[in-house]
Amino acid sequence: MELLTYKTDKCPEIVVLNDPEAFTLSVGWFVRTGARDESNEVAGVSHFLEHMVFKGTPRRSAEDVNRELDHLGAQSNAYTSEDSTVFYASVLPECQTQAVDLLTDLMQPLLNEEDFETERQVILEEIAMYDDQPPYGAFERAMELFFGSHPLATRVLGSTESVSDLSVQQMREYHSLRYSVDNMFLCASGKVDFARLIEDVERLTVDWPSLVTPPRKLSVPGFGQVEEEIERESTYQHYAIQLWPGLSVNDARRYALRLLCSALADDSGSRLFWELIDTGKAETASLWPQMFEECGCLIGYLCCAPEDAAENQAVWERVIETALKEGVTQKELDLARNKITASLILSDERPSNRMFALGQSWLNRRAYEPLDVVLSRYMAVTLDDLREVADQTLSGSPTSVRVIGQVEPS
Repeated sequence: MELLTYKTDKCPEIVVLNDPEAFTLSVGWFVRTGARDESNEVAGVSHFLEHMVFKGTPRRSAEDVNRELDHLGAQSNAYTSEDSTVFYASVLPECQTQAVDLLTDLMQPLLNEEDFETERQVILEEIAMYDDQPPYGAFERAMELFFGSHPLATRVLGSTESVSDLSVQQMREYHSLRYSVDNMFLCASGKVDFARLIEDVERLTVDWPSLVTPPRKLSVPGFGQVEEEIERESTYQHYAIQLWPGLSVNDARRYALRLLCSALADDSGSRLFWELIDTGKAETASLWPQMFEECGCLIGYLCCAPEDAAENQAVWERVIETALKEGVTQKELDLARNKITASLILSDERPSNRMFALGQSWLNRRAYEPLDVVLSRYMAVTLDDLREVADQTLSGSPTSVRVIGQVEPS
């Protein structure tokens, strides 16, 4: 495989991991914008805009977009996070030009008011649906309490109030400012015709607006240590979300942190798996890192019957306390390392997975980390590294949000 890049002042950056032996290719636009780039007045606009992109362009109606995706046989989708919005498709190599044409056209949507009002109702229903599904907005509430006034506290979906008040003109202004040549790039992986890709992107983006997106303001938040309970009479389950300070996306210790989370609380063979899941005491007991440019958090999630909540929480705390005092064993480290590296190798078999890995790496550090480099970094992690990163992340009191349900009648 070969890493290929291209960039001029007038053409968005193109980043390709070319594999002439592949049978498919994946291509996507990565936009450096997400919930953290929104003001309170337009909270949710990035996700709302992701929906609106598929409602038509000057060259295609919404029906044309859907019909063309079907005709291409594309596996396509989009997503919005705190710090990026991504639109992608996986197709056969002979469909490269058509897929690039379609995806690039979508980046300059019509954003007409009639579609805006229709889609607003879809977004409001989506917000209501998530608020009414377990764990009932607890993750979002925990992030708000943990990050406080920091932009990372902004909910990706926004709120009922912010989406209801948003105007189509505000969305147009946000799109003009954030979907600029310098704030997005095209990423592709698989059997790619690189010369043709450059030719197509240059032609298709020649009339794009030339506004310069202001750089993202980065600041380390003052992490909250708050406890809150949400009462839901409609549920017979107990849900607990806990957040500790984590690591930034470019922190060299991130490999050790992922291994620590796997050893303590992944879904097979971890300490909490044997203590709570295998014994049937809990439905879910997991721990994972979420990383951003300037900081990160460690997220713990427990789901169990309300009558078992206190005992299970005590087990959770004991497992963390033991890890802080004694670390993990070499056997646990080796098992976690085997699981993570095997998962990475299997994932790397697919061009779509390589595209996402390349795209996220380019977003975060404008560099590509080949699989063998990533594997070598996991192999280099020691028990002392795990103990150090545990002390760095888990030693303080977490922010905690619990959803309190009813005890199921006997």
